[in-house]
Amino acid sequence: MTVFHAALALESHGGTPSFLDVTGQVRGAIAASGIGNGIVAVMSPHTTCSVYYDEWAHDTVEDGSDFLQHDLNRVLGLICPDQTRFPPSDGYSYPGTRHFEEVESWPSAEEYLPGGDRSALLNADAHLKASIVGSSQAFPLIDGELGFGVTGYIFFVDWDRDRPRTRTCRVTVIGE
Repeated sequence: MTVFHAALALESHGGTPSFLDVTGQVRGAIAASGIGNGIVAVMSPHTTCSVYYDEWAHDTVEDGSDFLQHDLNRVLGLICPDQTRFPPSDGYSYPGTRHFEEVESWPSAEEYLPGGDRSALLNADAHLKASIVGSSQAFPLIDGELGFGVTGYIFFVDWDRDRPRTRTCRVTVIGE
Protein backbone atom coordinates (compact mmCIF):
# COMPACT_ATOMS: atom_id res chain seq x y z
CA MET A 1 0.00 0.00 0.00
CA THR A 2 1.14 3.53 -0.82
CA VAL A 3 0.15 6.84 0.78
CA PHE A 4 0.46 10.10 -1.17
CA HIS A 5 -0.20 13.63 0.13
CA ALA A 6 -0.76 16.84 -1.84
CA ALA A 7 -1.60 20.38 -0.73
CA LEU A 8 -3.70 22.57 -3.03
CA ALA A 9 -3.26 26.34 -2.69
CA LEU A 10 -6.61 28.09 -3.20
CA GLU A 11 -7.64 31.75 -3.28
CA SER A 12 -10.93 32.83 -1.72
CA HIS A 13 -12.51 36.11 -2.84
CA GLY A 14 -14.09 37.43 0.39
CA GLY A 15 -17.35 39.36 0.58
CA THR A 16 -19.42 36.19 0.15
CA PRO A 17 -18.56 32.53 0.67
CA SER A 18 -16.05 31.30 -1.93
CA PHE A 19 -17.07 28.07 -3.65
CA LEU A 20 -14.09 26.55 -5.46
CA ASP A 21 -14.22 23.54 -7.77
CA VAL A 22 -11.18 21.42 -6.88
CA THR A 23 -12.13 18.33 -8.90
CA GLY A 24 -9.44 18.86 -11.56
CA GLN A 25 -6.75 19.46 -8.95
CA VAL A 26 -7.78 16.32 -7.05
CA ARG A 27 -7.54 14.36 -10.31
CA GLY A 28 -4.08 15.85 -10.81
CA ALA A 29 -3.03 14.65 -7.35
CA ILE A 30 -4.32 11.18 -8.16
CA ALA A 31 -2.28 11.11 -11.37
CA ALA A 32 0.83 12.31 -9.50
CA SER A 33 0.35 9.61 -6.88
CA GLY A 34 0.62 6.73 -9.33
CA ILE A 35 -2.03 4.91 -7.28
CA GLY A 36 -4.74 3.12 -9.26
CA ASN A 37 -7.10 1.71 -6.65
CA GLY A 38 -7.90 2.86 -3.15
CA ILE A 39 -9.36 5.85 -1.35
CA VAL A 40 -9.00 9.58 -1.96
CA ALA A 41 -9.57 11.83 1.05
CA VAL A 42 -10.04 15.56 0.49
CA MET A 43 -9.88 17.76 3.60
CA SER A 44 -9.83 21.36 4.74
CA PRO A 45 -7.50 22.13 7.64
CA HIS A 46 -9.34 25.45 8.19
CA THR A 47 -12.13 25.66 10.76
CA THR A 48 -14.24 28.00 8.60
CA CYS A 49 -13.99 25.94 5.40
CA SER A 50 -15.72 22.82 4.09
CA VAL A 51 -15.27 20.15 1.44
CA TYR A 52 -18.41 18.71 -0.12
CA TYR A 53 -19.63 16.79 -3.16
CA ASP A 54 -22.37 18.03 -5.50
CA GLU A 55 -23.11 18.70 -9.13
CA TRP A 56 -22.23 21.91 -10.98
CA ALA A 57 -25.49 23.72 -11.71
CA HIS A 58 -24.16 25.88 -14.63
CA ASP A 59 -26.24 28.99 -13.85
CA THR A 60 -24.41 31.46 -11.60
CA VAL A 61 -25.00 34.53 -9.45
CA GLU A 62 -22.84 37.68 -9.37
CA ASP A 63 -20.04 36.24 -7.19
CA GLY A 64 -19.61 33.19 -9.44
CA SER A 65 -21.46 30.76 -7.18
CA ASP A 66 -23.74 28.41 -9.08
CA PHE A 67 -27.43 28.21 -8.20
CA LEU A 68 -27.01 25.12 -5.95
CA GLN A 69 -24.16 26.81 -4.07
CA HIS A 70 -26.21 29.99 -3.74
CA ASP A 71 -29.16 27.96 -2.44
CA LEU A 72 -26.94 26.07 0.02
CA ASN A 73 -25.59 29.34 1.40
CA ARG A 74 -29.10 30.84 1.59
CA VAL A 75 -30.52 27.82 3.46
CA LEU A 76 -27.55 27.67 5.87
CA GLY A 77 -28.01 31.41 6.38
CA LEU A 78 -31.49 30.71 7.76
CA ILE A 79 -29.87 28.52 10.43
CA CYS A 80 -26.69 30.59 10.89
CA PRO A 81 -27.21 34.19 9.72
CA ASP A 82 -24.11 36.17 8.74
CA GLN A 83 -22.43 37.62 11.80
CA THR A 84 -21.84 41.28 10.96
CA ARG A 85 -22.02 43.30 14.17
CA PHE A 86 -19.57 43.95 16.95
CA PRO A 87 -19.67 43.09 19.77
CA PRO A 88 -21.05 39.65 19.00
CA SER A 89 -24.82 39.85 18.75
CA ASP A 90 -27.75 38.24 16.95
CA GLY A 91 -27.55 35.26 19.31
CA TYR A 92 -23.81 34.65 18.86
CA SER A 93 -21.45 34.47 21.84
CA TYR A 94 -18.25 34.04 19.81
CA PRO A 95 -15.79 35.71 19.74
CA GLY A 96 -15.42 36.68 23.37
CA THR A 97 -12.98 39.08 25.00
CA ARG A 98 -10.53 36.33 26.02
CA HIS A 99 -10.40 35.05 22.44
CA PHE A 100 -9.63 38.53 21.10
CA GLU A 101 -6.86 38.95 23.66
CA GLU A 102 -5.38 35.54 22.80
CA VAL A 103 -5.39 36.23 19.05
CA GLU A 104 -3.83 39.67 19.65
CA SER A 105 -0.95 37.93 21.47
CA TRP A 106 -0.10 35.61 18.56
CA PRO A 107 3.05 36.36 16.51
CA SER A 108 0.79 36.20 13.42
CA ALA A 109 -1.94 38.46 14.90
CA GLU A 110 -1.84 40.79 11.87
CA GLU A 111 -2.92 37.89 9.64
CA TYR A 112 -6.08 37.35 11.73
CA LEU A 113 -6.70 40.97 12.76
CA PRO A 114 -5.53 43.16 9.85
CA GLY A 115 -4.74 46.59 11.21
CA GLY A 116 -5.88 45.42 14.66
CA ASP A 117 -9.50 45.30 13.44
CA ARG A 118 -11.36 42.98 15.83
CA SER A 119 -14.33 42.78 13.46
CA ALA A 120 -12.19 40.46 11.30
CA LEU A 121 -13.03 37.72 13.82
CA LEU A 122 -16.81 38.10 13.45
CA ASN A 123 -17.18 34.71 11.80
CA ALA A 124 -19.16 32.52 14.19
CA ASP A 125 -21.53 31.79 11.31
CA ALA A 126 -18.61 30.55 9.17
CA HIS A 127 -17.48 28.17 11.91
CA LEU A 128 -21.02 26.81 12.32
CA LYS A 129 -21.61 26.37 8.57
CA ALA A 130 -18.28 24.54 8.25
CA SER A 131 -19.27 22.26 11.13
CA ILE A 132 -22.65 21.49 9.55
CA VAL A 133 -21.30 20.77 6.04
CA GLY A 134 -18.10 19.08 7.24
CA SER A 135 -14.41 19.45 6.53
CA SER A 136 -13.73 16.35 4.45
CA GLN A 137 -14.97 13.82 1.93
CA ALA A 138 -13.67 10.39 0.94
CA PHE A 139 -14.03 8.95 -2.55
CA PRO A 140 -13.30 5.54 -4.05
CA LEU A 141 -10.42 5.37 -6.51
CA ILE A 142 -11.10 2.75 -9.18
CA ASP A 143 -8.63 2.06 -11.98
CA GLY A 144 -7.08 5.51 -11.54
CA GLU A 145 -10.41 7.37 -11.66
CA LEU A 146 -12.63 8.93 -9.03
CA GLY A 147 -15.57 6.61 -8.41
CA PHE A 148 -18.35 8.98 -9.39
CA GLY A 149 -20.08 10.05 -12.59
CA VAL A 150 -19.78 13.06 -14.86
CA THR A 151 -22.20 15.22 -12.84
CA GLY A 152 -20.15 14.96 -9.63
CA TYR A 153 -17.74 17.67 -8.53
CA ILE A 154 -15.66 18.22 -5.40
CA PHE A 155 -16.03 21.70 -3.94
CA PHE A 156 -14.00 23.53 -1.33
CA VAL A 157 -15.90 26.40 0.28
CA ASP A 158 -14.53 29.20 2.43
CA TRP A 159 -17.50 30.38 4.49
CA ASP A 160 -15.50 33.26 6.01
CA ARG A 161 -16.47 36.39 4.08
CA ASP A 162 -14.15 38.82 5.86
CA ARG A 163 -11.46 39.15 3.18
CA PRO A 164 -9.73 37.32 0.32
CA ARG A 165 -7.09 34.89 1.51
CA THR A 166 -5.01 31.91 0.53
CA ARG A 167 -6.46 28.62 1.75
CA THR A 168 -5.10 25.07 1.67
CA CYS A 169 -6.94 21.92 0.68
CA ARG A 170 -5.27 18.62 1.52
CA VAL A 171 -5.56 15.51 -0.67
CA THR A 172 -4.48 12.08 0.56
CA VAL A 173 -4.49 9.10 -1.80
CA ILE A 174 -4.16 5.68 -0.18
CA GLY A 175 -4.02 2.45 -2.13
CA GLU A 176 -2.15 0.36 -4.64
